[in-house]
Amino acid sequence: MDENEFAKIYGEYLRDESRQVGNAESIVFPKSEAEIISSVKEMFEKNIQITTQGARTGLAASAVPHNGHIINLSKMNKVTGARYDEKADRFFLTVQPGVLLSELRKYLANKSFIVHEWDDKSINAINYMEKAQWFYSTDPTETSASMGGIASCNASGAKSYRYGSARDHITGLRIVLADGDVLSIKRGQFIADDNIFSLITESGRVIKGELPKYKMPDVKKNTSGYFNMPGMDMIDLFIGSDGTLGIISEIEIELNKTQEVNWGVTIFMPDEDSAVDLVRALRHEIIIDNIDLQLNPSAIEFFSHNALNMLKNQQATNSAFSNIQEFKDSYHTAVYIEIESDSNDEVWAEIEKLGDIINALSGDEDNTWVAYNTINLEKLHDFRHACPECVNMQIDSIKKTDNRITKLGTDMSVPDNKLKDAMKMYNEGIEENNLNAVIFGHIGNNHLHVNIIPQNMDEYEKGKELFLIWAEKVAAMGGAVSAEHGVGKLKVPFLKKMYNKEEINEMRKLKKIFDSAQILNRGTIFEFEEDEK
Repeated sequence: MDENEFAKIYGEYLRDESRQVGNAESIVFPKSEAEIISSVKEMFEKNIQITTQGARTGLAASAVPHNGHIINLSKMNKVTGARYDEKADRFFLTVQPGVLLSELRKYLANKSFIVHEWDDKSINAINYMEKAQWFYSTDPTETSASMGGIASCNASGAKSYRYGSARDHITGLRIVLADGDVLSIKRGQFIADDNIFSLITESGRVIKGELPKYKMPDVKKNTSGYFNMPGMDMIDLFIGSDGTLGIISEIEIELNKTQEVNWGVTIFMPDEDSAVDLVRALRHEIIIDNIDLQLNPSAIEFFSHNALNMLKNQQATNSAFSNIQEFKDSYHTAVYIEIESDSNDEVWAEIEKLGDIINALSGDEDNTWVAYNTINLEKLHDFRHACPECVNMQIDSIKKTDNRITKLGTDMSVPDNKLKDAMKMYNEGIEENNLNAVIFGHIGNNHLHVNIIPQNMDEYEKGKELFLIWAEKVAAMGGAVSAEHGVGKLKVPFLKKMYNKEEINEMRKLKKIFDSAQILNRGTIFEFEEDEK
């Protein structure tokens, strides 16, 4: 099928949430691993490049095809098994890559798994599960994300402050390699011997290689290039590899046990500096007025003054945001935290101490939204998710005047001691270039999303140049140019600011070990070079 005919029939599969648009000549929707293998083998024999897709909610254009064939995994959407470790009280689920996060949450909340194809051990394991007793802690904003996509970019979300990223909860993978062979890997099964690794596929083929020499930045969140560490568990190489090393056909995840109490607190501070100091107090980096705060939030989120103004304006004109609590004119900058515990009394005691810290930082504890039941907590969740929704709506409106304009959003993280430096860098860059931008995100992990909303192509180009400058400065701070969205195709130039040419070539060599023909997700993480064919 030529590109024009393909675009007419399958146009929606040429894009993802990055708002980038690609092209392709063919597409399949496998329902099983065997069908993936069949399609991969055909493409391998014909030397046709493959782009793997899930729900296409990614923001880095990983799922946007640049010619060739698409393997869309959305029809592989079943939970296929369960495992319970009674001694350790640990629960595991096996899922296909097309399972949506929203559906998984419904399954866990209602214990509504379809088990007719499960083995007896899996069915017996469910007997140990009660409704809403377990949850999956990886929580990207877009709940329609697929589990395969979450694993491929090592997604995280707000609760990563306490629970970590997807990598911390993936205990097994099945991966279809570029030639159709299959690698089944469990955590702890294949450990690198310093920099040397050896893996065995299901056909008995031994894959040996040497890990790169580059060192990853010492930050809490990082999805910039291949995970790399001497003596690493080799399952971690494939998590966050953006589909460039193989196609995930099955994932085993570990669940977390729910606690009795789940509170949300939105705190409005008088300025940005006091908000950052509040975050540092919540992270136990500084002590305010000798107050011994013992809170252990699962999430610490930030919303800039411009972000709050954007939400306030939308609330006044758009009924879609009517569920958000009303903003006072005095609200300047917000910090949102979520707290899980087994005791309401313990949480309340810490909240009272938190009020004293807010006052000591020139805030007003009365300017705080506290939610301690499901209905009110959902309102705070709506508030948290409204920022990216508002940005997307504005970009969609602007695109009607110039469809070349797309969203410009950072995904960078820095070490703890560079948080204020990063905030200053962002604010100065926005002001100097006279750009409209909002800042929000996972400040607990020093991971903020700066969203520039360009009104025209001149501002769009200015924003792109500014992002490259920021990427270089963040790398110099010891940070990561991508913290949770992956490099994809959009951030390839950013990775060059973080790693030098030799280090990126080390990534290329590593990819060749698993994909000698370079057919999988070509142009993702680093450019495809013609002499690599």
